[in-house]
Amino acid sequence: MPNDIILCGTESCRLRQGHSGEHQLFPTLAWEAMSKKDKDKLTKAGFATPRGGHKGAYQNHVVRSNKVIIPYERFQSVDPSVYKKGWVVRLLPEQYFSEPGLRKPEFQDPNSELIVGQNAFVLYRTHDSYQRFPPLEGWEIRGLVKDGQKIESRTEGAEDTGHYVLRLPTLGQRGAKAEGPPQGIFAPEYADEENNFLCRCVLAWLIIHTVDSPYTTSQFPLLKKILEQNNLLDAAVWEYQGIIRHSLTACPLCSRFIRYPELHEMLQLDTELTLENAGLQIEGATRSTVVNLFHMSPLRYSSAEHAPSKVAWGHAVCNTKLGQRHCFPLQELVDQGLKVGIIRPEGIETFGWISTNWEMIRSIGGSVWIRLCSEGAEDPPVLAPNSSSQNVE
Repeated sequence: MPNDIILCGTESCRLRQGHSGEHQLFPTLAWEAMSKKDKDKLTKAGFATPRGGHKGAYQNHVVRSNKVIIPYERFQSVDPSVYKKGWVVRLLPEQYFSEPGLRKPEFQDPNSELIVGQNAFVLYRTHDSYQRFPPLEGWEIRGLVKDGQKIESRTEGAEDTGHYVLRLPTLGQRGAKAEGPPQGIFAPEYADEENNFLCRCVLAWLIIHTVDSPYTTSQFPLLKKILEQNNLLDAAVWEYQGIIRHSLTACPLCSRFIRYPELHEMLQLDTELTLENAGLQIEGATRSTVVNLFHMSPLRYSSAEHAPSKVAWGHAVCNTKLGQRHCFPLQELVDQGLKVGIIRPEGIETFGWISTNWEMIRSIGGSVWIRLCSEGAEDPPVLAPNSSSQNVE
């Protein structure tokens, strides 16, 4: 197939010019030549992960462009207008009530920024909070309505009704109670349809460039053209980020090349440095693979980080070690110019570069150090005169 194809462009269609059928802005046909397991991997990458899952009233396995839940304590740090499919604020009863039956002053004004039953709901997660702060008279369990009819699952055009959701676990003699449908996805996982599609385009291209990949770039002219048109095919940028090395896909943290089979192999921890004593994964008991979706910057409420310029494939273990930190590429640290070394009698031995926020050190050989905690996390206790910090019996 020739690579110099022309995209349709009509109504922003990304199919090849002269295509049959309807126009498509987000054509998964771009990676149609891939195997089913690879297409499934890309589909999963387009889904939001339910942080907190069912107990947080989150949706499971739905696309990232869905309605989001914003916890009340995070509301002031986000711009809700970025969520094109809508948003709702989750309030805990302790946040909403000052005492049983009495709302806190900020929620008593009918013109409040947040109104339960409209753009907010109360989530009961414990039997204790349900008893201490019971729902107000007239409140109803959250529900969904479409075309005037009650429905069970959230879908396009569905409207939310009601005021509160129950997610009460079994506790002693008190049984579990789960009432009210999932309210949305974990907000930091959100990406609009455009960015979500382009992220999958990037990830598909990186699959093609894994070690021992069964594919060649000539099989995917449409994918290549879409990436080119969106300025997402700059090999120098990927090399700088450590997402690709020597034209092969690499893990941005440890810099090891990604082998194609690792995209689907089950994760094992028995040979992983620092995790030797972790329990073995039992086949069929986990869905975690050796290599998974990797974000160069942590997902946050204050910014949209699921973007095509910030996604890669990385080792599941590396993802865990990185945690909620930015993954600094080696070249970025070199450019920042902060060297670290060992002071020896004969002089200073430089062995790497450290980020300006002191969170990550990299050596030229590929070793990585990550700061685990901040200094000065807790002030020393104030002791009374003649007292001791030790307990003496």
